[in-house]
Amino acid sequence: MGLLVFVTVLWAFSFSLIGEFLAGQVDSDFAVLSRVLLGALVFLPFTRWRGVASGQKLGILVTGMLQFGITYLCLYRSFSYLTVPEVLLFTIFTPLYVTLLDDALFRRFSPVALLAAAIATVGAGIIRYDGLSEDFITGFLLLQVANFTFAAGQVGYKHVMQHYQSDLPGYRTFGYFFFGALIIALPSFLIFGNAEKLPTTPVQWGILAWLGLAASGLGLFLWNRGACVVDAGTLAIMNNALVPAGLIVNLLIWNRDADLLRLAVGGGVIAFSLWVNARFHPRARLAVST
Repeated sequence: MGLLVFVTVLWAFSFSLIGEFLAGQVDSDFAVLSRVLLGALVFLPFTRWRGVASGQKLGILVTGMLQFGITYLCLYRSFSYLTVPEVLLFTIFTPLYVTLLDDALFRRFSPVALLAAAIATVGAGIIRYDGLSEDFITGFLLLQVANFTFAAGQVGYKHVMQHYQSDLPGYRTFGYFFFGALIIALPSFLIFGNAEKLPTTPVQWGILAWLGLAASGLGLFLWNRGACVVDAGTLAIMNNALVPAGLIVNLLIWNRDADLLRLAVGGGVIAFSLWVNARFHPRARLAVST
């Protein structure tokens, strides 16, 4: 639990840094690729190439493709259609995907998560009650793909590491996570990347370096290790701890002219959906009591 809290604090500034300094200014595919490469460089010296089960290598590779590769490509693109507060609020769906995917792996089903998702959708609509533009719908759908793959990567990594019990410390195999992300990020940059929108200022390069080394390299490793030692309900709830932390940072520092009333009402409805999930979903309720 402590690892998840630490990474939440570490990630609190990431959304605002992306939205304020990178989105629309630096090619999103290049931004993702740079984070993947820097994260891979952090773990490359520690990677164990022999003595690791092929299934474990493949499993971690796939979780990297999902949780980092696809997630971040969709996340960066969503900033072109949504504001930073909207991106943060709409990540509230991730915990619902965590519980649904964990249930699916154990061949369980609870309708509570779907009910909570419906309530959260109402809250998202309130935030944009002046009309749902095509841009908004595009950004919202991109973010839901990101939410789903981020949840799938977390749940998948936890199950892979539990299945392949090993004396190796986690950092000796986490390099495969970034290698998997590279399988997605590199072709995406080569096909869709815009070489005319590379970083041009020291601030942009510095932010990319921080996001790659700290937020991605250290942060994703500690988050996934923390996910391995908590139940799915706790993991789902901790996914939403980033929302208030990120909103506070963005509203206080960069977005003081935001429509606070609309954000508060819509965010309140979305928060209520989280309470419904935590109160009535059996695994989430267990996590709250621990």
